Amino acid sequence: MSADKNIPEHIAIIMDGNGRWAKEKGLPRTAGHRIGVSRVKEAISTASDLGVKVITFFAFSAENWQRPKKEIIVLIGFLKHFLRRQIKELEENNMRVRFIGRGDPLPANLQKEIREAEQRTSGNTGLTVVLALNYGSRQEIVDAAKKFASLVVKGHAKLDSLDPKMFAEYFYTSGLPDPDLLIRTSGEMRLSNFLLWQLSYAELYFPNKYWPDFKRADLEEAIKVYQNRERRFGKINAD
Repeated sequence: MSADKNIPEHIAIIMDGNGRWAKEKGLPRTAGHRIGVSRVKEAISTASDLGVKVITFFAFSAENWQRPKKEIIVLIGFLKHFLRRQIKELEENNMRVRFIGRGDPLPANLQKEIREAEQRTSGNTGLTVVLALNYGSRQEIVDAAKKFASLVVKGHAKLDSLDPKMFAEYFYTSGLPDPDLLIRTSGEMRLSNFLLWQLSYAELYFPNKYWPDFKRADLEEAIKVYQNRERRFGKINAD
């Protein structure tokens, strides 16, 4: 598949099925997460090759803290490993990394590495890789409302000035285009509190493959499906 003018500018991915993939193979859940990290790398490379501008991964949700402590420790470990090993590669390939979500209660050393990674790659102009960590969309909307309300109370903004475009500037994703395509692997068909505002007009794609089995050809197929859809944004077609 070659770069095409109808390539989605922003692809968001819910990487679902790591645990089920491992269970079906008689492996610990952590094995699924380990393979899942390699699929993230592959998706980044594919997106860059095809001319995608932004790719967002739902890496760790605010609800994931309810998982077994051992699994959380492993997931955090994988995140740290990704930062230490991959940021250099992203930097060398002119890619920018950005994180969305709340800092606390992520470990302080991880938060420090996140800030450093963003700073190191902030001037790059290639693919933007967004990792959603400790992220919940409802909380993001509440936080945005609080930010704007605070400005109103301080007299720095007027309530009547708020519109959808302005409101989006207070989100964690400020400055990023809304996703054109959402992919959720494993066949599950729900958003799970992910980018609820930003996905308003995105095309949704739900392949049956678990994330550890979702390879370059699968991402290319998702893009082909996207290219064959007609996006009307509430309008009627021209026929």
